[in-house]
Amino acid sequence: MPHILVVEDEPQVRSALLRALADRGYATSWAATGMAGLEQAVRDRPDLVIVDLGLPDVDGYDVLRMLRGVSTVPIIVATAREGEDEIVRALDAGADDYLVKPFGANQLDARIRAVLRRTEAGSRGPQPVVVGPLTVDPAARVATMHGQALDLTPREFDLLAYLAQRAGTVVTKRELMAEVWHAPYGAADKTVDVHLSWLRRKLGETADKPRFLHTVRGVGVRFAWAEPPAPSGDRSAAEPPSASIDGEPPP
Repeated sequence: MPHILVVEDEPQVRSALLRALADRGYATSWAATGMAGLEQAVRDRPDLVIVDLGLPDVDGYDVLRMLRGVSTVPIIVATAREGEDEIVRALDAGADDYLVKPFGANQLDARIRAVLRRTEAGSRGPQPVVVGPLTVDPAARVATMHGQALDLTPREFDLLAYLAQRAGTVVTKRELMAEVWHAPYGAADKTVDVHLSWLRRKLGETADKPRFLHTVRGVGVRFAWAEPPAPSGDRSAAEPPSASIDGEPPP
């Protein structure tokens, strides 16, 4: 189970965080000051650190910089400071994510899982994903259909790669905003719909006749290969799959 270090000086907030984490199966430890948190992070090597910016001994941004200087541990800032400048400053100082208090335990758990997922993927290197005739190579940032490269914008590729790596799973638009656009978790925007429409066009499908991007109404989108049906006049449509000797679909 992942070990999470909580660096928070407010006893009530700290207790609530530790309880919520323990309820979700995480191992926990805590520190009430920045320097104590740094010492524990280096000594105990937790899987993730949650840091408040308003610490009594050291400025939270300095804690981030010092911790990032000696460790690659993922860091989530959990603070009452909600200004955009504060968020940008924290991310620049080394934070991997930023949560504004108050927040729910479910949102915190989702952020932790997302950060740990990205960290795990980065540690082993992103592997190509093959879904039907489509291959997505996150490391090379190349997507090919039947061996031909798709002409995707950087954002379209990020969206495709995120969905392909979660093939078969329903992904909400809010999650896409958080993980692909790095917007505050819970934000919703028509930008996702627009980019999904553009991506569908380049994948050779429409919302009514999906091949890869299947809308789950009221929930999100599921990425999965659906082979187009054979034309109604094609005799092979009535044949069982075993009629194809080489295992390839009929032309």
